Amino acid sequence: MKHYLLTLMLALLVISSIAQPSKVSKKAYQLATDLEPEMIAWRHYFHENPELSNREFKTAEKIAAHLKSLGMEVETGVAKTGVVGILKGGKPGPVIGLRADIDGLPVTERVDLDWKSQVMSTYNGIETGVMHACGHDTHITILMATAEVLSKMKDQLKGTVKFVFQPAEEGPPPGEEGGAKLMVKEGVLKNPDVEVMFGLHINSQTPVGTISYKPGGTMAAADRWVMKIKGKQSHGSTPWTSVDPTITAGQIITGMQTVISRNTELTKEAAVLSVGLIRGGVRNNIIPEEVEMIGTIRTLDPAMQEKLHADFRRVATNIGEAMGATIDLTIEKHVPVTYNDPELTATLVPFLNKALGADHVKLRKAMTGAEDFSYFANEVPSFYFFVGGCPEGTDPKNAAPHHTPDFYVDDAGMITGLKSMLAATLGYMYK
Repeated sequence: MKHYLLTLMLALLVISSIAQPSKVSKKAYQLATDLEPEMIAWRHYFHENPELSNREFKTAEKIAAHLKSLGMEVETGVAKTGVVGILKGGKPGPVIGLRADIDGLPVTERVDLDWKSQVMSTYNGIETGVMHACGHDTHITILMATAEVLSKMKDQLKGTVKFVFQPAEEGPPPGEEGGAKLMVKEGVLKNPDVEVMFGLHINSQTPVGTISYKPGGTMAAADRWVMKIKGKQSHGSTPWTSVDPTITAGQIITGMQTVISRNTELTKEAAVLSVGLIRGGVRNNIIPEEVEMIGTIRTLDPAMQEKLHADFRRVATNIGEAMGATIDLTIEKHVPVTYNDPELTATLVPFLNKALGADHVKLRKAMTGAEDFSYFANEVPSFYFFVGGCPEGTDPKNAAPHHTPDFYVDDAGMITGLKSMLAATLGYMYK
């Protein structure tokens, strides 16, 4: 009889331990649903009032005020304009970092909305509109809502949640530091020490109600390269007396295509080598002394990254020498690969499946876009996923891409992002 009672008690404890996280999650999802109208209002405010990288002053003020209203310990001025809130649960457990990026872009909005951005600013000396043309307004809103839901369940939380509102994801202004790299440098993952980090990105070409993810490398490393091609200046009427850097640039642009098509193992991972700027010369009848080219390299594998850099340098240098020109090529590593820890991903996906339904959680291929969330993922195991923002009834193929004047994501996508973030956080706490 004693053995039977002991077995029964153990069984009841196991059932109770399984039921507890389900009960907590159910409460969280109900609170999320109730919060949706307020989320939409927040999103519209941030969309109407975008601010450029390292200049997110009013955005930060509104975020900090919200977190303080929830009774959190709040730090401002992190990495210039970032905000960090700390929510300590009622039970011991891990420290989980949740991140949202908060900056807008120098893009003039064309979308016809009552809450359209009318903000104007100056970027690189050019007057421009400012727009949340990458969905960061929704990211801010989702994380503010996650903070509100979890703060209402504080006593039931196992561990601590650190809410990281990051500025300058799109890159700090020239000559400034910023973004996730500066946050890590300033110790945002310390005191308390973050065990895992979660982040999300809304996507205009993914249907509302769905999320997608990829274990391992999910977004590319982004490198910036600058090439100076030095030749010999001459009158345009006597090109034979010159070493023409413009012709050399053209030959290099043609030759560098083989770096991808013939030297890169594309069956392993994707890679991109692009020219974004060419400039040289001042007059129609003068062959210039120098031409400058600037571009980007995108890779998803560190070994491929190093090989591509070396191949590019070899091809450019040899073409330059063949043309009689001198090549000065600088390659700067800007943003690392955004890497989803495979073990952490495998742990979290079942919780996402349960929250949204497995048919709404999909594997995706890697993207050659880059994300500075990678700096967090370089420090602690991390999980980064994508949330659908394409309106129901719209063909995702026809959706305007990110960073364009016609970019749009539906308010309805935010509740999916909120429930996903809650599922990942609570799932990890109670795993």
